[in-house]
Amino acid sequence: MNEARLGVGMQGLAQAEVAYQNALEYAKDRLQGRDVTGTKNPDGPADPLIVHPDIRRSLMDQKSFAEGARAFVLWGAQMIDAAHRKDDKSADGLISLLTPVIKGFLTDQGYDMTIKAQQVYGGHGYIEEWGMSQFTRDARIAMIYEGANGVQALDLVGRKLAQDGGKHVMAFFELVKTFIGENKGQDDAYDRDFIDPLKAASKDLQEAGMYFMQNGMTNPNNALAGSNDFMHMFGHVCLGLMWAMMGKAANAALAGGSTDVEFYNTKLATGRYYMARQLPATSLHLTRIKSGADTVMALEAANF
Repeated sequence: MNEARLGVGMQGLAQAEVAYQNALEYAKDRLQGRDVTGTKNPDGPADPLIVHPDIRRSLMDQKSFAEGARAFVLWGAQMIDAAHRKDDKSADGLISLLTPVIKGFLTDQGYDMTIKAQQVYGGHGYIEEWGMSQFTRDARIAMIYEGANGVQALDLVGRKLAQDGGKHVMAFFELVKTFIGENKGQDDAYDRDFIDPLKAASKDLQEAGMYFMQNGMTNPNNALAGSNDFMHMFGHVCLGLMWAMMGKAANAALAGGSTDVEFYNTKLATGRYYMARQLPATSLHLTRIKSGADTVMALEAANF
């Protein structure tokens, strides 16, 4: 079951990636409207879709998720190898903790990104001719089978956080803290763009976990009502960590004189986008979690 859940999580990534690749090509090819800052295609009847900020926002959402998620699943695969090949108990505990995050977060977000890719096409994305509607259906089922994502969130909060006395989640927090401590202060731009956002998001995640500890025992619904938000917070922090790692590697490559300058600059720009535009979602999720279960459970069943 755990192996299947990890595989389905990768399906969420895969659907987002193929949908993004198609949307990107369409956005470059489809002519519609004019760039408000100045015509980019003066010899044509219109500019390509990709000049428009809202299309760029959608494509950057997709690109930054797909690349971050790919790093995340490869990181998870390293843990599996360490657990199986080296009998690394800490790696085994960490991948156990992250399994519901990989399955739930990546398929929720994978579906969302696939929908965004479909939206780039406008009406063409809705009809069968272009294939985008098939991608959305394929992405949608991944949120359901091998354990619906609501169940994944409940597993994370109800079982995995407390597993082995909370040892594994504390190890994750320590891993993030150590990375921040080892890499902060070396470069002002890197701190601003990567380290500081990761630190803030990790603080949000830890605060949410503390809320569950303080309020979940007196009223278990306080934890259960926030489980979906917590799973998404956890996923964002994981991708934030991946982007901070990739940002560090890109800076090192550029400083080392790599000739693939465009690749590494693109990687840095994509990472900065995720840290600035996606990672702050942890603050919203924390606010929802701390509102507790009262508003969620207020209505009698007959009043829905």
